[in-house]
Amino acid sequence: MDLHVNNILKDLEKDDIQAYLITQFTNVEYISKYKPTSFAFCIIKENPIIYVSEMDMELAVRDSTINVKQYESYDVMIQELKKEGIENLAIEPALPYSTYAKFKDDFEISSQTYIDKQRMIKTDSEIEKITKATEIAQKSFLQLDILNNKSTEKAVAFDLVRHMIENGASRESFDTIVTSGPNSSLPHAIPQAKKLGRPVLIDWGAIFEGYCSDNTRTVVYSESQQEIWDIVAEAHDKTVKAIRPGLKCCEVDKVARDIIAEYGYGDKYIHSTGHSLGLDIHETPVFSSRDETIIEKGMVITVEPGIYLEGKFGVRLEDTVAISKKADVIGDLPLKID
Repeated sequence: MDLHVNNILKDLEKDDIQAYLITQFTNVEYISKYKPTSFAFCIIKENPIIYVSEMDMELAVRDSTINVKQYESYDVMIQELKKEGIENLAIEPALPYSTYAKFKDDFEISSQTYIDKQRMIKTDSEIEKITKATEIAQKSFLQLDILNNKSTEKAVAFDLVRHMIENGASRESFDTIVTSGPNSSLPHAIPQAKKLGRPVLIDWGAIFEGYCSDNTRTVVYSESQQEIWDIVAEAHDKTVKAIRPGLKCCEVDKVARDIIAEYGYGDKYIHSTGHSLGLDIHETPVFSSRDETIIEKGMVITVEPGIYLEGKFGVRLEDTVAISKKADVIGDLPLKID
């Protein structure tokens, strides 16, 4: 049986829980190698099974490492579980309430993060896929001529996504951000149909074999923009160097935050320092002031400090790191784009 399934079965046994219900697409994919296109109910128990829609049966039979069965109704599924003597059921925290409501009268329910905890630690194969996704994304970025580009933000975003797909990505890992001028002070700005202003901030990523990448670069032009860029670059570099197994995520966040605060821009750093990624672009743990998760070997987390001067401009620099004895930056794209 798959290692991921075996690990969850051990967790279930330890907590005296008989089964674990998963519906989130990437969790189902993580457990079974089958990615639903409509819906699926993956139930981890002594004999794991995935109930899938008729539309997905062919796909599931082809890809799933877990037995699959065509979904008929909630009642049929619940009765089959009860026939096996299942009385208590763990659910993933992200389970929709409407689904929880279908099960709550027939089983003792508890919310568990078994699969989230497993997904925190990436295998060598997963890191290889994230690395390949990063290579595709960075190669595609270098195909853009940012410094001489007279195009619009939307056109640059379109070109970047096109390059990533042509270079082997299945798609972008999130809506590509190309923003410039005053709008660059908006961390999640939407590309506009306007010519590139200054500075230019691009936040982008590719998906390769299901796994995401994430980078941000900011191209600056003036002395005042360079001053802010230098501060963010210092926070980025020193934070990467500080990361090691055994530290808490909040301690890593503090490294970046303290550097930016020392220069007087603490209130202009308005998001966390980084997030894990994998099958999803945002996973746990995160480098935030509230996350006390202990960093472990195998975690893959972004480092993305930023300073945002409202109505003027913003600077963010982001790389993804894989944790071994230290933090190893994935990819080789320079921070400074000349």
